[in-house]
Amino acid sequence: MPGDRPLRVVLAEDGALMRDGLVAVLTRFGHQVVEAVGDAPALTAAVEAHKPDIVVTDVRMPPTQTDDGLRAAIALRERDPDLPVLVISQYIETASAGELLDSTDARAVGYLLKDRVIDVTDFAAAVRQVADGGTVIDPEVIRHLLGRRRDPLQRLTPREREVLALMAQGHSNAAIAQALTVSAAAVGKHINNLLAKLDLPPDADVHRRVLAVLTYLRS
Repeated sequence: MPGDRPLRVVLAEDGALMRDGLVAVLTRFGHQVVEAVGDAPALTAAVEAHKPDIVVTDVRMPPTQTDDGLRAAIALRERDPDLPVLVISQYIETASAGELLDSTDARAVGYLLKDRVIDVTDFAAAVRQVADGGTVIDPEVIRHLLGRRRDPLQRLTPREREVLALMAQGHSNAAIAQALTVSAAAVGKHINNLLAKLDLPPDADVHRRVLAVLTYLRS
């Protein structure tokens, strides 16, 4: 029976204490952690090597300590849409969480805050549910996603919307400044503000600009 079999797990968590604790919990519930790693490249390599029944991964980990773990999980699911993935995080990475759910039709996927992982029985149940093709999303994550999906652009001022529209057309900061007859410094301030309001993950500016434009185009 799918719900009874022990699971082969690849675990990714950069905190040694947390990683050891999760290994102990998974082992206690009869599962085998085939590899426990501390960074996103190692996660990808471990999945390729072991073909696990489920991946359990933190969001923020090396090499950049932003959303590398979640990005690796999204990439792994793109390669193998049937790979179950349970993401755990100290924070709600709203944009990336939405992307994970959108890219997988929310099958065999989970996103839990680490506060929920403290209850080991609930955590073990979540691992099993995701491995069996179910979906487990932290209620706080759902609240944030629903808030964003009503209309994320409602948070922006009219000027910030103008700046974002010009960004979507591919204009540089200098070109935007010229079009709006404002200084380049003002444009930079507007861009920083709108990126923050859209809850985009801290990352390279070019990447964040792309995510902002995608948000604009989808709205």
